[in-house]
Amino acid sequence: MWHTPFTTVREVPLPVPGRMSYIAPMTEETQSVRVLRVGERVRHVLSEILSRGDVHDDVLASHMTSVTEVRMTPDLRHATVYVKPLLGGDEQEVLKALKRNGRYLRGEVAKRVNTKYAADLRFVLDESFDEGGKIDQLLRSPEIARDLDEEE
Repeated sequence: MWHTPFTTVREVPLPVPGRMSYIAPMTEETQSVRVLRVGERVRHVLSEILSRGDVHDDVLASHMTSVTEVRMTPDLRHATVYVKPLLGGDEQEVLKALKRNGRYLRGEVAKRVNTKYAADLRFVLDESFDEGGKIDQLLRSPEIARDLDEEE
């Protein structure tokens, strides 16, 4: 311990390699309630902006886009926004339009969501519906249906 004119500073030991160096991945169970709540609020705000047509972009005006999920980092500075254009058409065009208008969307989210910092928005296509469709198709295939009938 050593002294400065204003405070006393304690030396903190550095972590031992191999101990406490594992950082668990962020899952819904490990995130705080506040992070989840802010992410849900950002999702609602973005959905409202896109459904009302507040963004003056021809591509976004001609496509209905669903915001399926928003994942926030623990410091609330970055948000990964999962989007899916309805009817699945022109996904890449819609994604480019969202990225092009990201600055405007970030400003609107900052106005409507009360946080210390305006979160950087990163738009990603939501593939969960496609994965669900593949699983459903597999379960309906004759080979799997036959095996499921035998178990019952």
